[in-house]
Amino acid sequence: MGEMIAIRDAYGDALQKLGAVNSDVVVLEADAGSSSKSILFSKKYPERYFNVGIAELNMTAMAAGFALGKMIPFVNTFAAFMTTRASDPIGSLIAYDNLNVKLCGTYSGLSDSYDGASHNSISDLAYVTSLPNMTVISVCDAVETEKAVFAAARWEGPVYLRLSRAPAEVIFDWDYQFVIGKGVKLLKGEDATIIATGYMVQKSMIAAEMLKKQGIYTTVVDLHTFKPIDRDLIVACAKETGCMVVAEEHSVHGGLGSTVAKVVTEEYPVPMEFVGINQFAESGDYEALLHKYHLDADEITRAVRKAISRKR
Repeated sequence: MGEMIAIRDAYGDALQKLGAVNSDVVVLEADAGSSSKSILFSKKYPERYFNVGIAELNMTAMAAGFALGKMIPFVNTFAAFMTTRASDPIGSLIAYDNLNVKLCGTYSGLSDSYDGASHNSISDLAYVTSLPNMTVISVCDAVETEKAVFAAARWEGPVYLRLSRAPAEVIFDWDYQFVIGKGVKLLKGEDATIIATGYMVQKSMIAAEMLKKQGIYTTVVDLHTFKPIDRDLIVACAKETGCMVVAEEHSVHGGLGSTVAKVVTEEYPVPMEFVGINQFAESGDYEALLHKYHLDADEITRAVRKAISRKR
């Protein structure tokens, strides 16, 4: 691991770099460009940058029009509002017509911690994952963020890119080969598998080190893509370790855990435990919120020990 870089900063830098090499990219934002850092794009390409104001539904409908005009729109707002206020055009226009729109939901999970409970986003993945044609990506560090932005631009069809606000320790080197639909095995162990996404990858790596000191060796997987899901990797891990924990900064209903569980039950059933949130959260310090709602390394270690205890 390496330095701490905020995901939003990495995203803004990547978007600006993308604009330099792809003139078809346009950026839309709902008066939150300074927060998402999409505003960095406007500094060099103002003619391709559109601040529509606090009008998420209209912004997303505009993006559908840009896509029909053969542009590649990157749409930016808080994840909490992207998948609620803009849910109608996302479903009825973008997903239904399989349009080439990139929806960038920033400040996901509890990472917009001090802006109030209304800004927490714990159900966005459940919505977008349920939509036919939608590709869903959730990144864990600055390197993966940049790789995912460029991969999304190359990918034909609608993409939801989930982005945190928080600084995250850099896990990957710049030669990392990011592939949509293919998870990454960060650690290999024989006792249990931890599958995580987003900031919970960081917590899972810490948990793996804690468990190692107790003589428990875990495989840790960064499953950055929800759809298409990496079925082969999930099944291989289930066979290799015999039990599994899924960790996500999202509701335990309808997110990564539900998606992975569907694959496991269909292909190779093993004991599973789920680390996620099951209630509305409050406002406060980010790390304190993660700890309060059991989205931390301690909870992951408890879940791993429980999953192991359920092995036959």
